[in-house]
Parts: sequence; C-alpha cells; structure tokens
Amino acid sequence: MHPAELPDLAHTRPTPLHWLATATAMAAVVALAGLVQPGDASGSQAQGPPISRAAPSRARHLPPPDPSAVRFPLGCGPVGTVVTARASGDLDGDGVRETVAAVRCDSASGTPPSAIYVLNRTRAGAPRVVATLLSADAGETVGKQFTIKNRAVLATLLGYSDQNVPRCCPDVQDRVSWVWRNKAFVRSEQSSGKSI
Repeated sequence: MHPAELPDLAHTRPTPLHWLATATAMAAVVALAGLVQPGDASGSQAQGPPISRAAPSRARHLPPPDPSAVRFPLGCGPVGTVVTARASGDLDGDGVRETVAAVRCDSASGTPPSAIYVLNRTRAGAPRVVATLLSADAGETVGKQFTIKNRAVLATLLGYSDQNVPRCCPDVQDRVSWVWRNKAFVRSEQSSGKSI
C-alpha cells in the first residue's frame, strides 16, 4: 500500500481543544481524589486520636488490655516472647486505659533487646498492638523504671556505648518518655547517654 492510499487520519492528531479536554478531566480526577479520605489505620502504628477503637462508653468499664493475650510482632522463633514490664493508664485522655508492655525474646542466655508496645482493644474488645514505641532493632533493654505518669510513658533504657561492649553488660542509661501528641507518640529524652 502506498502512502497516498492511506486514509486521512487528521482527526487523530491532537488539537488545542483535545489538550484542554484532557487537562479538564485530569483536574477533575485530582480534585475528586483530594475529597476521598482513607479509613482508620489498622497497622501497628495508630495515627489518630483517640488511640482506642472500642466503643468509648463500653471500653471505660473494661480492664486494661492484658499483654498475655497478645501475639507480639517480635521475631523470636521457637523461644517465644516474655513480657518483662507493663503499665496501664489513659494515654490519650479519652477515659479508656491502654497498656504499655516491654517485651523481649524468652532467651535463657544473653541480654535480648527489648521492644515496647502500646495495646488497646478492638471494637469487639480483644487486646491488640496499636503502636511500637521502641523496636528491638535499637538494641536496648528496659531498666527498672517503667511506668505511666500524667499520660506519659516513662522508661529507663539500657544500652551500649559501642560495639565492643559485651552484650551482657550495658554501660549506658537513658531516661526517656513518650507522649501522645498530634496523632503520634513523641519521644523525649529526660537524660541521655549517662554511663552506668
């Protein structure tokens, strides 16, 4: 077939009117996407006050969540996990008590690092993890102080000044706190890097 025999495809070439129609359609899609809001977060990091998802009037009468009824997202293999400290209190001011749990692998040797989790309840009342305050990847363990006071989580964390310090014997102590503010837990250092 020779080029002269091809049909005239002038109607398929874009004109300014085509570009205007395309731009208008794209603007409408972007505007509509801005109006659609995502649902509640369901992962380990709760991002909206209040922290509790249970019906507040019912949840106020329930005991704080029990850490022994929760499966923690901590990779410990066959040894499982152990809760080394726990505290309960209303962290977000909604009248419902949350539980904060310090958890580590249940190892018989060494000093496994701790993780700190915040627990609340599902709408059905079952305890669940809603936030991770301290990841086990940080390599720290929770010391003697672990409490909730004035809606703040207070903890002493034990760590290591460098990689040459034996993992049995932490030589650094930090006093830290977490407060629920602007839809997230905010960490503050009360004292940092104090040698022990």
